[in-house]
Amino acid sequence: MQAIDGIFYVMVLIMSVVVHEFAHGYVAYLLGDNTARAQGRLTLNPIKHLDPFGSVILPLLLVLSNTGFIIGWARPVPFSPDNFKNVKKGTFLVAIAGIVANLAIALIFSLIIRFMPIDLGEQFYKIAATIVIMNLVLALFNLIPIPPLDGSKLLFSVLPHRLRYIENFLNQYAIFFLIFFIFFVWDKIAPIVLIAFSFLTGLNWGS
Repeated sequence: MQAIDGIFYVMVLIMSVVVHEFAHGYVAYLLGDNTARAQGRLTLNPIKHLDPFGSVILPLLLVLSNTGFIIGWARPVPFSPDNFKNVKKGTFLVAIAGIVANLAIALIFSLIIRFMPIDLGEQFYKIAATIVIMNLVLALFNLIPIPPLDGSKLLFSVLPHRLRYIENFLNQYAIFFLIFFIFFVWDKIAPIVLIAFSFLTGLNWGS
């Protein structure tokens, strides 16, 4: 991965995770929780959402180490489940909102790639393809049930009370599980992203 391409991918990643976090906050707001808005997080301003490690350091490390992929995350948007009429349902909807937002972005740009009636140039299609692949990566990555990823909130929202010790265990050792997953497991499931990319765009990534 060339340095210029790597920096471009990081920029696309940052904007994608910002939309992801905004979706969390907006759905929480619709469900009656004003926490994100009160803390200035109901915004598309990247500065409000960036996580030093997940948004900058990790993606740059992946670029510099030529791993061939970039993943990351932003600071989770705060919300107070007690403000929801149905705590479990509200938590689930807020958690899945970010994933749905990334899938929606991927779908929109896939449709542009497939059906745009005029040729917008090779550079545009490269940008559009990068946006699609990055948002598919984020959607899959965030389904992983390790804090602070959305998959953990989805899991915790349906976890029976008698199994709450699992939540405590995952929260306590989250950073270790996450690092292990990124460097030793992610490449085993990443082909799902390439399959989805080809299905949506009709292209093969990297070709």
